[in-house]
Amino acid sequence: MGFAYRIGNQQALHFVTATVEQWVDVFTRPAYVEILLDSLRHCQREKGLDIYAWVIMSNHFHAILACREGFHLSNALRDMKKFTSTAITEAIAHNPQESRKNWLLWLLRPRDTEGQPTVRFWQAGNHPEEIRTEKFFQQKMNYIHLNPVRAGLVERAEDYRWSSAGDFYGRPGLLELSYWRG
Repeated sequence: MGFAYRIGNQQALHFVTATVEQWVDVFTRPAYVEILLDSLRHCQREKGLDIYAWVIMSNHFHAILACREGFHLSNALRDMKKFTSTAITEAIAHNPQESRKNWLLWLLRPRDTEGQPTVRFWQAGNHPEEIRTEKFFQQKMNYIHLNPVRAGLVERAEDYRWSSAGDFYGRPGLLELSYWRG
């Protein structure tokens, strides 16, 4: 991974993206979205993760994140991806309603990395972009919240369930948000 895509300041705000291998539409099933949300909640409680904005699309998610003092954003993202890789793959395998089960399990099958077979659910990297200005923060937050609108899933950002956009319009949020005081 190139230097441009590394998290330098572990406590700074970053815009990050995590994409499912092969851009597979896994998050069309609420059960799989809930696994990701539960993992993010765990990272908030146990790994010092602060979430400022987020959206989960069918095959990727975007977020503005930071970690509190004493924690590392890289570690929180690594642990979240590791846990959800296994948990979502197991959920697919045990879901009797999953019509794409064989195909998904084939795509996400374990691959041998340095002598250890590992599930390959997420693409490598998070493409972090450090946020240093309020203008860049607003630009990325708008990008996140308008993603479902651009994809034609909703007409208004706040109507998309798997996003923090509704939090800013009075809808109870699915994740606890932090607010930037630029």
